[in-house]
Amino acid sequence: MTTESTATRILVEVAQAHDGSLGTAHAFVDVAADAGADGIKFQTHIASAESTPHEPWRVRFSPQDATRYDYWKRMEFPESAWAELRAHALERGLLFGSSAFSTEAVELLKRVGVDFWKIASGETRSLDLLDAMREVPRPVLLSSGMSPWAEIDATVDAVRTRGMELAVFQCTSMYPTPPEAVGLNVLDEMRTRYGCPIGLSDHSGSIWPGIAAAARGADWLEVHATLSRSAFGPDVPASLDPEELEALVDGVRAIDRMRSHPVDKDRMADELAPLRGLFMKSAVLREPRPAGHVLVAEDLAAKKPGSGIPAERIPDLIGRTLVRALPADHLVEPGDLDPRLEDA
Repeated sequence: MTTESTATRILVEVAQAHDGSLGTAHAFVDVAADAGADGIKFQTHIASAESTPHEPWRVRFSPQDATRYDYWKRMEFPESAWAELRAHALERGLLFGSSAFSTEAVELLKRVGVDFWKIASGETRSLDLLDAMREVPRPVLLSSGMSPWAEIDATVDAVRTRGMELAVFQCTSMYPTPPEAVGLNVLDEMRTRYGCPIGLSDHSGSIWPGIAAAARGADWLEVHATLSRSAFGPDVPASLDPEELEALVDGVRAIDRMRSHPVDKDRMADELAPLRGLFMKSAVLREPRPAGHVLVAEDLAAKKPGSGIPAERIPDLIGRTLVRALPADHLVEPGDLDPRLEDA
């Protein structure tokens, strides 16, 4: 897989929305595929390798887990389960990846197989993960949710020094992210600054940032998903339900088509020429007028269709003489007038 693409690739981020249920994790694979997404991404947590019982809660949402460490333990899947999820993703035509939060998790994912490596916002300076990942070269998708430019610069250099392909994601670590904190402008700056594919990792819980990012030319879009707005878990407010996900994918695909088909206005006007007669207006007589009548402004109006003398030419008709009697609403034609307009 390469990070270069002419369209916006859409990744569905499951994170911990499966709440430790392998069956639910598989349901997300089908939701992503049914919506038409390009890939699915999980998070691979091995509690003993990444955390201690002293880790504080970001949001204390789970009364069944005494500590955050216990929560990570409950989110763990055995290697066989990860292999099943990858196989399911491949069967449904999805790219498969998972954020690793320890070198042990990287080693597990190496054995399972991934189509890309994802560096989560909190792991931006975890160079040990990059060292482990470089042994199985895959594109690195780098989130930047909590990092200043200097830190992102350093990590981009670290990825490139290790000879790995790169895409950088604008991300704001707020759950949900309000519109004023999405940072669409950062996409343009990242593209200029790093000269690589760029993406948006969106935590807004709505389709609009993703639509806007696609219209701005983002190469990647990552969005959180939930099976229902009534589901359990801390990420639900920052996620899209299946119907919203499908609407987002449809919108992005439409934008892809718009971006890949630039319009030549003159050529389009030529193609639409038959419609001009339907939508434009002609000079018409307000009332019947006899042959020999000299037209004045009050005689003429602009009405559809546009198959007669164009309405914009009405000033040119003032003072012309009718060569025959004409009824009301007659579309004036050159042959109705004195010879001076024969060539009009």
